[in-house]
Parts: sequence; C-alpha cells; structure tokens
Amino acid sequence: MDNSGQIIGVQGQIIEVEFENSQPNLHDILVLEDDESLKMQVASPNGPQSFFCLSLCQTDKLHRGLKVINTKKPILIPTGAGVLGRCLNIFGEPIDGLGPIQKEGEKPIYSESLDYSEIIKHNEILETGIKAIDFLSPMIRGGKIGLFGGAGVGKTVLLTEIIHNVVVLHKGKGLSVFAGVGERIREGHELYETLAEKQVLPSVSLILGTMGENPAVRFLTGFTGVTLAEYFRDSLKKDVLFFIDNVFRFAQAGNELSVLMNTIPSEDGYQATLTSEMASFHERLVSSIDNSITSIEAIYIPNDDILDQGVQAIFPYLDSSVVLSRSIYQEGLLPAIDLLSSSSANLNPETVGQLHYDVALKALNLLKQATSLDRIVSLVGESELSPSDKLTYERAKKLRNFMTQNFFVTENQTGKKGSYVSRETTVADVNDLLGGKYDEITDDKFSFIGSVKEITEEAAKEKTNS
Repeated sequence: MDNSGQIIGVQGQIIEVEFENSQPNLHDILVLEDDESLKMQVASPNGPQSFFCLSLCQTDKLHRGLKVINTKKPILIPTGAGVLGRCLNIFGEPIDGLGPIQKEGEKPIYSESLDYSEIIKHNEILETGIKAIDFLSPMIRGGKIGLFGGAGVGKTVLLTEIIHNVVVLHKGKGLSVFAGVGERIREGHELYETLAEKQVLPSVSLILGTMGENPAVRFLTGFTGVTLAEYFRDSLKKDVLFFIDNVFRFAQAGNELSVLMNTIPSEDGYQATLTSEMASFHERLVSSIDNSITSIEAIYIPNDDILDQGVQAIFPYLDSSVVLSRSIYQEGLLPAIDLLSSSSANLNPETVGQLHYDVALKALNLLKQATSLDRIVSLVGESELSPSDKLTYERAKKLRNFMTQNFFVTENQTGKKGSYVSRETTVADVNDLLGGKYDEITDDKFSFIGSVKEITEEAAKEKTNS
C-alpha cells in the first residue's frame, strides 16, 4: 500500500501532512521523498486524513505540495556500550566529532514504564557531600530530587556539583546519563570537558537539545535520555544516575508545540496535556528489583513564582525538593537553599536513622522560631531580645551560615577549595551546635566551612602561633 503523503501546511515547527491511502501511526517518522535528512514525527491527527507533525529539522526547505514518505518507524537510538562516553542528539547521532557510534542494536524512544509489580523502592541513602541537601533533603538510591530556582540563583552549579561528588568522586559506581533540555551550549560543553578531564566520561552518556534547537527537538531530548537510562538499567544491569537540566524547558517546549497545533490551553495558559506529558516522562524513571534509576532534576521557576503550573506539575513525582531563594542568594549564603521550603519524604527515622531525624526536626524548629524573630530584630535590634530568644537567634544564624559550602566546580571562579562533608559529620556538627557546644564561637566563623572541626583547628593554630 502507498505510504506517501503530501505537505498541506507549514506553521512554525508544525507541519500538516495529508495521507489519502495508508495512514501513519503516532510517533512514526516521515521523511521528504527528495531528501531523507529532513525528518518529521507524527504528533496527532487533525481530521480524517491529515496529521500534525513535529519538524525535527530546519523548515526553510519545506513548503506545501512536497511529497513525504512514512518510514513506519519511530525515532530509534543506538544501544550498546558504544554510546558511553559520547555526546548525542535526539536521534542518537554523535555530535562530539569522534566518529560513528559502534551500536549493538536500536531502541525506540517511546515505551511503557515497568509494570507496577516490577517496581521497587530502595531505602539506601545516596550521599552528595552537600550539607544542606544531605541534612534536610536526603536523596535515596532510585529516588527523584528536584532543584528548584529562578534565573541565576545556582541551579546548574548545584546540579554540576552533585555530578562531581556522586559521579567523579565515586568512580565505577554505575552509569550516568545527562540530558540537556533547552539549556545553553556552553554549559553542556563545560560539563563534557570536565567529565573528560576527570576521566569519568567512559561511564557517562550525554544527550543535548540546547536552547537554540526548535521546540520539537527540545521536547524529545528528555525521552531520548530516559530511553538510554532504561537501557542501562535493564540490559546492562547497572544502577543509573539520570541528570536533567532543565525539566521546565521540557514543559515549555510542549507548550510551544501545543500553541502551534491550536490546542485549547489549560491552567496558566499551559497545554491541556501537560500532566500526561510529565507522567509519560517521570513514570519511566523507576527502579527494578535489581537495579535503579536515580533522577536529579533542575527546574527553572519562571518569575520566581513557584506556583506556576509548569512547576507544580513536576512536584508530584519527586520525593525530595531543594528550593533555591533569590533573597538568600543576595545575602551571599551559597548554595542559596531555602532550608525551610526544601523538604524530603526520605526524612524519616526508617531511612535516615533516629538521630538524623530528631536533629533535623530540632533544626527546622529553631529556624522557624528565628524567622518569627526576624521582624522584631529588624525593628528594634537583636540586643532587645530576651536572653532565650537571643540565644535562639544566634544559633539559627550559625546554622544558616554552617549550611553554606565551597564547591569543587567553582574553585576556578572563587579560588577556594571545595569540600565534601559526610552526612554523619553534618548531623553530629548540627547536633552539637543545637546543644550549645559552640555558643562561644561567633556566627561568622561558620560561613563556608566543611565541618566545625575546621574552626577548632584554626583556633588551635592561632593559639600556637601567638
């Protein structure tokens, strides 16, 4: 049967194609009869014989009347050990200039998630070495953590530091996939160079659909990354770390496409299919009985409005969330994590242990009390507080400062050596701080240190020198 069609309309990245005979399936790839490098993907029907298609290439060569051929296949990406250490586009084609990929097979980028009976939750803490995250928003193997923040508050730096601490410092532990969705080419290039320099690139695959790509490519980049993560989990039998920067750009790309397809919008002007698109993406990032996919996601907050529907659609799939604050960033407390807004379902005695749980609750209670005292202090000054309130306020300032940290990935910019702090050390130090052990030490001493041991060692040095 004839599997050809004809372009009857071009609107931005949406191509309308009419088929008189054999109709295509959703996700089939169509190519121009005269140029097979010009591809488009069937997105949705627009009548009995016409279909909206996503253009996966430049549209300047497309016009009405051109003949297209249905390949009757979805996007297929290469599989095998050859994809490790490589930088790919959504078709699994290399963009790193290192020649063709040695593939062992192919896999479609669309698939169903594991059956419910095959999914398991692991209870093993995945340590990042970042105090604020390990203490208040702990990650677990096979979990999902979201890094929320507006423009320029440090999401990508935080994500890159997690990649450094989890991937670079723990070489040989599983495989990693990085999906760059709608972010800058510079950031992807810097990450590639860093991984190569640290000699961990052979255990990482990078999928890039950068800010300059059309919305269809940006939208599909996430699915290509998820497909590789599933392959590593199921076929190579490895634990997988899946990094994505940025999930909001995935939602935004879907919104751009829906506008061009004349879809009636839903809340906040987003596409009515936003929830199902988020589900089709996140519900594939799950763990099997033997192996896991741990997802670390950066999420941009437009206009610093965390109630934006595109952001809210992501929350249900996360078990830990880290919220970055612009006001905290302006105070110079880096990473600019809002300790009270960040949370984790993993912060329970069964997962982190009774001591960690108790200390975290005490710390959060202290920070809440200090927040209520902030207005009084701003009006009349700290000296007017009662002795007990003054003690609470001082300890809270020390705790906030203690949660600052120098990063390995910013050593070149700051000139300060990065630090990795174990979860046990963080819990012990915070417990001592809350217990009054460091009441005699001024709060400025707690800024940008690793453990409190650094303060005592510095004090001992000064005493010896004097």
